[in-house]
Amino acid sequence: MKSFGANIFVFDGPAVSFYGMPYTTRMTIVRLKNDKLWVHSPIELNDELIRQVNALGEVAYLISPNKLHHLYIAAWQTRWPEATAFAAPGVANKCQHLHFDADLTDKAPAEWRSEIEQCIFKGSPVMEEAVFYHKGSRTLILTDLIENFSPGYFNAWQRPLARITGILAPNGKTPLDWRLSFMNGRHKAKEAVAQFRRWQPEQLILAHGECVHENAMDFVERSFSWVGLKQTESAPA
Repeated sequence: MKSFGANIFVFDGPAVSFYGMPYTTRMTIVRLKNDKLWVHSPIELNDELIRQVNALGEVAYLISPNKLHHLYIAAWQTRWPEATAFAAPGVANKCQHLHFDADLTDKAPAEWRSEIEQCIFKGSPVMEEAVFYHKGSRTLILTDLIENFSPGYFNAWQRPLARITGILAPNGKTPLDWRLSFMNGRHKAKEAVAQFRRWQPEQLILAHGECVHENAMDFVERSFSWVGLKQTESAPA
């Protein structure tokens, strides 16, 4: 467990294989003012993790932010059956073996609206991700829309592939295959990036790779340059 600011914590879990590449897992927990815990992209449970989580507060909300980040939702629901599970668009249809209580939209639910804002990054038929902004720490929380792995993380044959797909630090971005899936929907993606500009985050939590602790919006601008959003553009209020 690492503190990322007041009442926001990150937990690194074991890597999982995705198309032969070792992908790190990372969970973010926000402790709300009522001491309830908002859990983003839950990682694999073990006894020590359960102890640390219980010490923070009451697990109340479980977040599956896109179609790939749902692996451990069921285990967390078994451990904390009173928690409410929220899913990004498309997750519930893909994972009909899982139970979700509500879908995530562009408007944060009342349970955390005063502390966490959100939007759906639209424009791709396969990568529609819920993105969150923790107001207190001015932190943007992303999952797969930006990957920023240290070059030394991959072995000799994996590193060139990671470089081609654009996921190596310090210039990580949306992986090439996901970028291509937005070919007909970049106008929708622009709206989400414009929302990030309105938030003006100072920090950036990424599920995969190195997080950003300062000048986060500069990093976001570079990483989403493929969207084609000009500096003067902004999404409608």
